[in-house]
Amino acid sequence: MATVNQNSTKRERDRIGMILYYLYAAFLVLSVILVGRIAYIQWFWKPDKSIEKYFRPASVKSVIDPERGTIIGSDGKLLAMSTPLYELFMDCTVRKDYFESKGKEGKALESEWQDKAKLFAKGLSAEMGGDGENYWKMIQKGRKEGARYLRLGHPVDRETLLRLQKLPLMEEGQYKSGIIVRKKDTRQYPYGKLAMRTIGYVKDNSNSNGNNHIGLEGKYDYVLHGKEGEMWLRPTDNRERIQNYDSLYVKPEDGLDVRTTLDITMQDIVDKALRRQIEDNKAIEMGCAIIMDVKTGAIRSMVNLMRDSTDWSLNETFNMAIGLNSEPGSVFKATTLMTALEDGVIQSLDDRIPTNNGIIPGYPQDDHVIGMKDISILHGFEISSNYVFRYLAVKNYAENPKKFLDKLYLYKLGQAFDFDLDGLREPEIPNPDSPMWSATDLGSVAMGYAIKETPLHILTFYNAVANKGKMMKPYLVESIEKNGVVKTKKGPSVLNASICSKATADTLLRAMKAVTSDGGTAALRLKGAKMTVAGKTGTSRQVLSGEEIKKYGMSSPYVTKDGSYHNLATFVGFFPADEPKYSAIICLKSYLIRGSVYGGVLPAAAMREIVDALYALDPSMGNELGPKAVVPKMALETPMPSYTDPKEPVIPDVKGLGLKDAMFMIENSGLKCVYSGTGHVTSQVPKAGQKAAPGSTVTIGLK
Repeated sequence: MATVNQNSTKRERDRIGMILYYLYAAFLVLSVILVGRIAYIQWFWKPDKSIEKYFRPASVKSVIDPERGTIIGSDGKLLAMSTPLYELFMDCTVRKDYFESKGKEGKALESEWQDKAKLFAKGLSAEMGGDGENYWKMIQKGRKEGARYLRLGHPVDRETLLRLQKLPLMEEGQYKSGIIVRKKDTRQYPYGKLAMRTIGYVKDNSNSNGNNHIGLEGKYDYVLHGKEGEMWLRPTDNRERIQNYDSLYVKPEDGLDVRTTLDITMQDIVDKALRRQIEDNKAIEMGCAIIMDVKTGAIRSMVNLMRDSTDWSLNETFNMAIGLNSEPGSVFKATTLMTALEDGVIQSLDDRIPTNNGIIPGYPQDDHVIGMKDISILHGFEISSNYVFRYLAVKNYAENPKKFLDKLYLYKLGQAFDFDLDGLREPEIPNPDSPMWSATDLGSVAMGYAIKETPLHILTFYNAVANKGKMMKPYLVESIEKNGVVKTKKGPSVLNASICSKATADTLLRAMKAVTSDGGTAALRLKGAKMTVAGKTGTSRQVLSGEEIKKYGMSSPYVTKDGSYHNLATFVGFFPADEPKYSAIICLKSYLIRGSVYGGVLPAAAMREIVDALYALDPSMGNELGPKAVVPKMALETPMPSYTDPKEPVIPDVKGLGLKDAMFMIENSGLKCVYSGTGHVTSQVPKAGQKAAPGSTVTIGLK
């Protein structure tokens, strides 16, 4: 019996063992299949695309804006930069459903939330301004109506945000307070509206397509903007979106910096000087002023002010310096003088021409010269006589006006060169071969009419005179940089290596100094300035627009039927006159008026203020002699001969003398004097000590 029971027990154990074995084998097979399936799904299986989209939350592509580059002044000051600001929004429904689900306990929690929200509203008003009660009512209304993205006040900086984050409610974080913070890069202009038309303006970098940008912001948008990045965002259970790390991520490339030639201190000086002259004069519609470095062509200041017709304020809304193409008037006479000197039409500023009582057939009479028998070229330039420059052009170029006009293209006054701002207007010069050519065009061009030039073109010409004939191209951008490292060097470039000889430039300098000295058209405002200024005034009438003719009628292309007209008043020149560092132009354009605005008045007065202010910044520009300065000796190389016998004159040695002293000695010897240039005598022909016939000519050169 025991044996039977033992056998039975053994068979039972064997049966259980077999069952366990089969179960183990089955689980092993299932495990292998499961691991294989997992491996297959992980590395080989691809879901059906048509079904996958129903089970996976859709990711959305998000553009990452780069940080816009900085615009920097010549002295390293930041003129335009991007800084982060923070916008505050509020999900007014936060935790509302949760509180309602808690019954009586939830009401206490809701009341506590409301109390914190009220304190937050009070703190918000302290930081942002406004009434805290209004903020509180706005939040209450938003909570009642289910507002999920309520804007709170205006964007704030980082410092303000940190203070706000310490307020009740907001200190608990976004998911308990409902307060959402969004970072936004915003363009900042530390110097406000100063040079706005030159620097330009953008609100932020996100809409940077260049279509609505002006100034340097627009012209150099392609380097300032940078390159957008991208990433994919997927939704979360809290209705937020976070980065999908399984998708593509492209890092943005921040914009490069633009270093300019602008000196913001000088810009402020020029802006204030121009405003002071025109702010209270409601006859002035707009004005501009440009300061340029003589040696390089770097623009240190460009001011453009235009009158707002609603409140009469002056704002930078139009770039007159490059956008106004107008008849420049008498400032253009320097080109006629240069051409006459270069072609040998005149030998000296002291050459005299007959006045003919100011009459040239076909032109208006010039009352400046009525009653004079003749007039010197110098005096004609000094008083800005129209007759003198008409005479020079008509008498010498009437048979070949193209020869005269071709010189204007040599002076780069016939084309718009490449410039660092968009909008530089193309000059207009009449063509003698055109059917539109008039017999009076030649004489009109000689005195600044029948042509159109921008203020920048006129200044570029005068800057070349200051630079002894070398014409530099005006520019605003020195370099493109990244983190202080220069990536692209811009800098100076030459438009024309020589528009005239050095002697001609020196002769023009003498003429321009006469304009600001006794008897000149700008003497009243500029004589006695902290630095000697050489320049030229101009006052011209502007052709009426078609709209003005239709509205007011006209008695001439320049004057309405009631006698009104536009004036353009200009002063252009350079300083210090003998060692020029800066050239400058100031232009004012009037509304339709019956009076006149003269270049020797308001523009010259503004120039005086600018010159004196810049001298205060750098007195060395005035060539001031310090207490230890060494004055050069002006001793003669040979003993001064006797001039007592006019029948046998001896050539005196005048080297080292000024012009007046040299002329006195030569003429006192019974000789004539011809000179070129300005400064002190450096050469003379014949040499000193030689005997000469009475009335012989001594030619001297001055530098």
